[in-house]
Amino acid sequence: MENFSLFQDKHFTKETTALFGERGEQLALERILKENYRVVCANFKTPVGRNRRGAIVTGEIDLIAYDESFLCFIEVKTRSSDEFASPLAAVDLRKQRQIIRVARMYRRIFHLQAAKIRYDVVSLVLRKDCQPEIELFKNYFGESRFEKKFWLED
Repeated sequence: MENFSLFQDKHFTKETTALFGERGEQLALERILKENYRVVCANFKTPVGRNRRGAIVTGEIDLIAYDESFLCFIEVKTRSSDEFASPLAAVDLRKQRQIIRVARMYRRIFHLQAAKIRYDVVSLVLRKDCQPEIELFKNYFGESRFEKKFWLED
């Protein structure tokens, strides 16, 4: 596999950052295909609500695929280094909540509410002049942390 480099200029532009992310998503796709996932779609986008100013907020899921009987919603995080933090650090609670909202919309749109689901993450580190480091984290997070709890009186 050839090495990928966008490092000629230390100042990333929107275009080089987008290319970097696209390359990461391509490598992630290749990885999950090797793991026998069956890909349903990539870069699924849908409106998930409105922000405080009333503007429509759109959420995105990088990859949606089946792993055996599980419908998997897969977030891909690509970084040029993990010196300061792992790519996984970017899959914080806010990001997890957004992914869950989009996944719920996807399941509602396609009538898949009864499907067994899982939230996976593919972490990539693409260092200059090195082989990509790719890790797949199955079931990285779940919905239980975001479920509303109701207290009932006896």
